[in-house]
Amino acid sequence: MIELLDDDDVARTLRADVRAGLTDSPKWLPPKWFYDARGSELFEEITRLPEYYPTRTERAILVEAAPAIARITEAKSLVELGSGSSEKTRLLLDAMLGRGTLGSFVPLDVSASFLASSVDTLTADYPGLTVTGVVGDFARHLGHLPDGDNRVVAFLGGTIGNLIPAERAAFLTSLRQALHPGEWLLLGADLVKDPSVLVPAYDDAAGVTTAFNRNVLHVVNRELGADFDVDAFEHVALWNPEQEWIEMRLRAGTAQQVRIAELDLTVSFAAGEDLRTETSAKFRRKGLAAELGTAGFALSHWWTDPKEWFGVLLAQAL
Repeated sequence: MIELLDDDDVARTLRADVRAGLTDSPKWLPPKWFYDARGSELFEEITRLPEYYPTRTERAILVEAAPAIARITEAKSLVELGSGSSEKTRLLLDAMLGRGTLGSFVPLDVSASFLASSVDTLTADYPGLTVTGVVGDFARHLGHLPDGDNRVVAFLGGTIGNLIPAERAAFLTSLRQALHPGEWLLLGADLVKDPSVLVPAYDDAAGVTTAFNRNVLHVVNRELGADFDVDAFEHVALWNPEQEWIEMRLRAGTAQQVRIAELDLTVSFAAGEDLRTETSAKFRRKGLAAELGTAGFALSHWWTDPKEWFGVLLAQAL
């Protein structure tokens, strides 16, 4: 494995993010800190909920599109940013190996333990494939991806929506700089649709997303010695029609002060004050094509489901 992050680096980043977010107005925390072991378990549970359409919709698209993706790209190397779904990854690996071109797979994730397990499993299941895990952050380490010939970089699950526009522009530009002309981006993007479908996907009846959202406070309590009263924060999911994104927030039920020992910081919350924990942008094809074009990609192929709820696209580096 290639390790571009270590435990100290992750701890420093958490401290910096929490200090910046909780001293800002309005307050915020980055969504990446949802995903400790418990948070990852909760998210896997979310993907199986009836309200949460993105995972199953994207998978259905890939079942149909994977052979065409393999044929169009003739990929020799597949790079996956973020842990993703092993099931979706295998759809691509099977199609590309079946095409006879693929020689290597490079998964990138911030979790060394997750990657080690994934690399071991995939190496055993695909003995002819070279699997190289990269412990890194896709927001910082795209320039350190192993060089290759005719790579396809997969960024699935709608994760692109967690980046605000300036972050998306920086990410796409950095990715384009890491690729050779003619190489590929395979992107999964959730599409704009009726809020009656969107909002329940982030506010399910069983309360799993509530537990997932609150989990970020458990992470801060455990890692930074904070004393958040986690149950005193209400989960809120709102559709922002101007920005065309879902906002997940934690709303303080009462006025309170939170001490964060590791930062020597005390943070005050007013009753009803919101802490933003995630934005999840939804896209339109024309807008995505424009953002890709600005970064130096050309939209090549587009697949969607019958309801046009989710899009999977191939873009080529110019």
